[in-house]
Amino acid sequence: MTTRSTAPQATVYGYPRQGPNRELKKAVEGYWAGRVDADALHATAAGLRRNTWRRLTEAGVTEVPTGDFSLYDHMLDATVAVGAIPPRHRAAVDADPLAGYFAMARGTQDVAPLEMTKWFDTNYHYLVPELGPDTVFAANPAKAVAELREAVVLGHRARPVLVGPLTYLLLAKPAPGVAADFQPITLLDRLLPVYAELLAELWTAGADWVQLDEPALVQDRTPAELGAAARVYRELGALTERPKLLVASYFDRAGEALKVLAKSPVEGVGLDFTGPAAANLAELAAVGGLPGKRLIAGVVDGRNVWINDLEQSLGTLATLLGLADRVDVAPSCSLLHVPLDSDRERDLDPQISRWLAFAEQKTAEVTLLARGLREGTDTIAADLAANRADLASRAGSAVTRDPAVRARVAATTAEDGRRPQPYAERTVAQRARLRLPLLPTTTIGSFPQTTELRTARADLRAGRLDQAGYRDRMESEVREVIAYQEKAGLDVLVHGEPERNDMVQYFAEQLTGYLATRHGWVQSYGTRYVRPPVLAGDISRPAPMTVDWFRYAQELTDRPVKGMLTGPVTMLAWSFVRDDQPLGDTARQVALALRDEVTDLEAAGAAVIQVDEPALRETLPLRTADRPAYLAWATEAFRLSTSGVRADTQIHTHMCYAEFGAIMTAIDELDADVISLEAARSHMEVAHELAEAGYPREVGPGVYDIHSPRVPSTAEAADLLRAGLAAIPADRLWVNPDCGLKTRGWPETRASLDSLVAAAHLVRAELTD
Repeated sequence: MTTRSTAPQATVYGYPRQGPNRELKKAVEGYWAGRVDADALHATAAGLRRNTWRRLTEAGVTEVPTGDFSLYDHMLDATVAVGAIPPRHRAAVDADPLAGYFAMARGTQDVAPLEMTKWFDTNYHYLVPELGPDTVFAANPAKAVAELREAVVLGHRARPVLVGPLTYLLLAKPAPGVAADFQPITLLDRLLPVYAELLAELWTAGADWVQLDEPALVQDRTPAELGAAARVYRELGALTERPKLLVASYFDRAGEALKVLAKSPVEGVGLDFTGPAAANLAELAAVGGLPGKRLIAGVVDGRNVWINDLEQSLGTLATLLGLADRVDVAPSCSLLHVPLDSDRERDLDPQISRWLAFAEQKTAEVTLLARGLREGTDTIAADLAANRADLASRAGSAVTRDPAVRARVAATTAEDGRRPQPYAERTVAQRARLRLPLLPTTTIGSFPQTTELRTARADLRAGRLDQAGYRDRMESEVREVIAYQEKAGLDVLVHGEPERNDMVQYFAEQLTGYLATRHGWVQSYGTRYVRPPVLAGDISRPAPMTVDWFRYAQELTDRPVKGMLTGPVTMLAWSFVRDDQPLGDTARQVALALRDEVTDLEAAGAAVIQVDEPALRETLPLRTADRPAYLAWATEAFRLSTSGVRADTQIHTHMCYAEFGAIMTAIDELDADVISLEAARSHMEVAHELAEAGYPREVGPGVYDIHSPRVPSTAEAADLLRAGLAAIPADRLWVNPDCGLKTRGWPETRASLDSLVAAAHLVRAELTD
């Protein structure tokens, strides 16, 4: 093997964008509201980039990423960079690029936004490119070049980051009006010259390296797609006026794509060596390594918050030194997926805090590993000893293991995970009990989380409001929400969830085994940030969590009120999960805790109980071979949580913003009586997928896109409803929004739900005429 030409260095693929106090969120939302002008927004963004590069350099990162920063979404940035602006947004982008950019993300009253879906198996959402046979690409290097120059002027070695051309095309969809079987990858001939131009512009601006992110290469790829990958990097590698190319893959093993990259003329390859992607080590050895190339070794988990096993990572790195010309150390992926700084979590037990590593701590781990690899482990002996002690402390802690919980899980049987009656029997009993009209209307659960509600929670935390006062404020909101829904004409009501800070965190704070953070914000999409709780130990439910709120709401109305829970898979997917036992074991623990809540809700009078599983699809393994085992425990966990109820109790579930085709069988295996799904942005595509799969139960495909501020008209909602009826019979079709309403304001919520209810009445009348 070749001799290493450069000592190992530390780098990162990308970094959280929001700032320590979510300054970006506040600036962007201020711009939308007219409180912040474009110059002030750009100044805030530039300040955040400057601070990030400085902190990375001070930590020991020798080559900082640029271009990974985004005002909304990096895939939307890629769409702008290659000029693939949808025709309906072209005039807005030409008139005002910033306003047009946000119009593509959020829509306007007159123009729909781009579709949004999950970024691989993460909880980050990206905006889906819309392409067709008439798409014309045009290079727009302005953002990439400007941010590179910002970093260089500040004295940093910088590596621009672009979404790779294969990933861009493979994640794109046919534009509206384009045949559904159109394959965006057929546009490769048009796109490659645009990437060549982007690379040339970055080279002229002083880029030594450019990172092309190709996570799509870790999925199962066809021979034709692998051939396209070989062609892309053969042609880009053959360019004369270009920077060195680093092709980065992450989230799983590279498989056959690794052979393609090893043979290509690119100068660098980034690989993930954590979790399932640890198989990349053997696969890399099998292809003969990367002679003459730079390897970015992702040995620190960039998606979870636990400290790294430094000695294990050093062992991996030592092996990799013999498999590439140069080995640099990095997290497994962009640190976008973890919070910023665990040192700010001062409310946690100090010992537990030492088990955690957020973006800043992971950066320190990466630089420490690079130092140990470069200078020898004796130079970091004290750090290795401290790391061993912290790992042992976690493994031996009483926080992590509860014998009673483990005994209960061991005692469960297959019968516990199945409802005694088949759906055909249940639906008769449920319709007799509920007596709902054709095309019943409902919402997904939450209503707007107003400033007043957030202030009340802050006042409670700060001691300015006592529990009794807080309860009064929440009950007042529930009364208003119930009264509004009755007046609006909705058929199945919700209490609005005013008391819930987040659909996972709210429950995590009431279950044993979870830790809550105060500053652990992670971007979900745009300006939507969440604080995933940390799942540290065995899970149980000390007391009912939602029953009092359900009971209070149901007493206010004669219409059915849904009990509202978050399902076991989503409780895992939207938490930072423990990595010391199989996920299926943890899911069963959560499921049994939720089963207790479901049966208590039924005992309190709930005729409809919704157990949301929006994350079922997003947690699907990227490799087909790994999926059956995941889906088996995931669907079992849902059924375990919901199967302890009577036949006449209707179980709902909800999913949003994902590609559902790959899990149609699993959706059926959930055995929910009603499922609601995102459908407005995708034009009822999911309803037709369910019909083609022969899905036999009731469905609520959304007719109102809640992730956009635009208000749908009655005609628009009715058209979507009719499109749903083309796939799902009227006696099995519900009418609802795509998702919960917590991020929307009351004026648009009222107007949109008025359209939704009016559309249901209109189409009911058409069906009964």
